[in-house]
Amino acid sequence: MSDLKQSNNIDGINQVSKIAICGAGPVGQALALLLYQAGFAARDIVLFDAKTSEQTSQDARSIALSYGSEQLLNQLNARPQKSTAIKEIHVSRRKHFGRSFITAEDYQLPALGYVARYGDIVSPLELALQRVGIVTHRPVQVSRIEEDEHQVAIQLQDGSSHRAAFAIQAEGGSFSDQEERSQHHDYQQTAVIAHVTVDRPILHRAFERFTDQGPIALLPQEDGYALVWCLRPDAASAKLALNDSAFLNELQAAFGERLGQFISTKKRVAYPLGLNAQALATRRTVRIGNAAQTLHPVAGQGLNLGLRDAFSLAQCLAKNDSPQALSHFLSLRKADRQISIKLTDTMAKIFASSQDGSIAQSLLGLSLSAVDVLPPVKKMLAEQMMFGWRG
Repeated sequence: MSDLKQSNNIDGINQVSKIAICGAGPVGQALALLLYQAGFAARDIVLFDAKTSEQTSQDARSIALSYGSEQLLNQLNARPQKSTAIKEIHVSRRKHFGRSFITAEDYQLPALGYVARYGDIVSPLELALQRVGIVTHRPVQVSRIEEDEHQVAIQLQDGSSHRAAFAIQAEGGSFSDQEERSQHHDYQQTAVIAHVTVDRPILHRAFERFTDQGPIALLPQEDGYALVWCLRPDAASAKLALNDSAFLNELQAAFGERLGQFISTKKRVAYPLGLNAQALATRRTVRIGNAAQTLHPVAGQGLNLGLRDAFSLAQCLAKNDSPQALSHFLSLRKADRQISIKLTDTMAKIFASSQDGSIAQSLLGLSLSAVDVLPPVKKMLAEQMMFGWRG
C-alpha cells in the first residue's frame, strides 16, 4: 500500500484511501469504527452510500440485535438511541406439542438481545464516525470496482472515482434485488411486517411461534411488539389487503391468546424471503454482511452475522493489512457462517417446502421439547444466537 499516496481532495474525484467501504449501513459503519479502534487513521477509511443520512435515520424497520451485537455497538460508543431488551424467548408450534423457553437469567446476562429500529441503530454510528473524522460520501452510487495487483479503482455514477488498497462490499440490499449467488434458494415466502399492540403484554418476552406456513415472530418493542409474519406469497397478499380489524383477527387465530387480544396494528409492509449467499474475496475486495449472506429471518441472525463479519475483518486487517488478510478472514468466518446459514435454511425449508402438518413439521415440534430437556443443546443454541460460533 505504500504506492498509494493520501489525497486530501474531498469532492469525491480521484481520492485515495487504504480502506473503501461500499455501503454505510450498520455493518459498514461498524467496520469503519472497528478499523479506527484497531489503529487505522480516520483519513485511511472512507465510506460510500446511495442513501442520504435523512433516509437512513428515518428508516423505521425493526431489527433484532443479539446480546453480542449490542456489546459490540457499546464498545464503539454507538449504542442504539432507543431499544427494548429481550430477556425471555418462548419458541413453540401452534396447536402442537413442543416448546422451548430461554431466559437471560439462565446465562447470568442482563438480556438475550434487544429490539431497535434501523434508524436508531445507524444514527449513533454515524455520529461516532463524525466524532473521529471518518468521511461518508452520501448519496453516491458505486457503479464499478476494478482491481489490479496494487489497488482497486472505484467508479462512481457521478463520474468521479476513488482508489484504495482494499474495497469492502457491505451493501447487500434485499433478496429480490440481488444477483444470484452460489447458495441461492427462493423460499416462496413473504414476510409481513407491522407494529402491533395487545391487551396482555409480557414485558421483555419475545415469541417465535411456528405455524403451518412459517414462523410468527413477536419482538417486544416500545408499547407493543414488532411483528414478522412469514407466509406463502398468496397468503401474504391476502393479509395485506385486509382492513386492520380483519388482519388482527387472522393474526389472533394464527398466534393464539398467549398475549391476550391483539388490539391495534400500524402500517403493514412485505418483502420476499430467500437465501442468497457466497463467501467471496479477491486479493483486494471482500463481501461482508448481507453482501455475503442474505438469510431467512427465522432465527434473527442477519445483521448479527454481519456485525461479526465486521469485527473479524477489522482484526484481520489490523494484524496484516495485505491481501492475505482477506483469505484469512474467509477461513475464520467459515464455521459461523455455515452454521447460521444451515440453521435458518433448514427451518425455513421445513415450512416453505413441506405440506402443512407434514412429518418434518411435526419433528420440529419434538425438537423444541428436546432443546429444553437437554441443557447442553439449549446452551449451544442460545450461545449461537447471542454470540455466534466461537470454536
